[in-house]
Amino acid sequence: MNTLRDLQIDFATAIFNNSGEDANFTQNLVDGEISSNRQLDIYRKNVFGCLTDALKIAYPVIIKLVGAEFFDRLAEEFIRQTPSKSGNLHNFGGELAEFIAELPSARELVYLPDVAKLEWACHEVFFSEDHLPLQSDRLALVPEGQQDQLKFHLHPASRLIASQFPVHRIWENNQEGFTGDPAVDLDSGGVWLLVRRNDYQAVLQPLTQGQWSFLNSCQAGDDLSQASADAQKMDPHFDIGETLKQCVADSILVDFSLPA
Repeated sequence: MNTLRDLQIDFATAIFNNSGEDANFTQNLVDGEISSNRQLDIYRKNVFGCLTDALKIAYPVIIKLVGAEFFDRLAEEFIRQTPSKSGNLHNFGGELAEFIAELPSARELVYLPDVAKLEWACHEVFFSEDHLPLQSDRLALVPEGQQDQLKFHLHPASRLIASQFPVHRIWENNQEGFTGDPAVDLDSGGVWLLVRRNDYQAVLQPLTQGQWSFLNSCQAGDDLSQASADAQKMDPHFDIGETLKQCVADSILVDFSLPA
């Protein structure tokens, strides 16, 4: 007799593979007014429909760039290869950029994976928790000898994206109500972005390479000394004092810690 785990594995295989594996599961169903194969097919369509809708919510710009028909085919194959691992549909779809990068039919759209990364960052930022601003008087209490050891923490509703393409222009040009020049020069250079939430909207903030490096190092858990040194290597004009002041004022950096 099959265990519950065996039944669950056979069910998932039948739902996502759809390649002659149905018999392993349909033998556990009872035919009625609707055959067991038809019952399974109805459930499969519901699963794929819900997951496809979740992807459409997260990736509206990708849909505009490739078209609805192409996106539906892309979504179906992605769902088969990357089933949801969470009960929360908002968590589904984070691997789409990597999937697109390996997709032969999208190979000529070299910027598409980075646009997908940007859209997922916007999606995550929208649903991330909030955080109170960092009170500057807390920083004043840190002894001077320990200031280089400070580890700053970014706001939970923020993400860092870097691309060799102007993906922020592609994203902006495909927003509802955009009325500017739709043309984007892919050879115009890359961009370092901070994606953050403001009034329940995703905001794209271009950064200098030094600022991006500094925040990226902070996010990786580096202390102030290391993060500042890394940024200085990327950008000799990087100003740690001004960057810290602005990032605290804008609630980009919202907390800090010191080694025990």
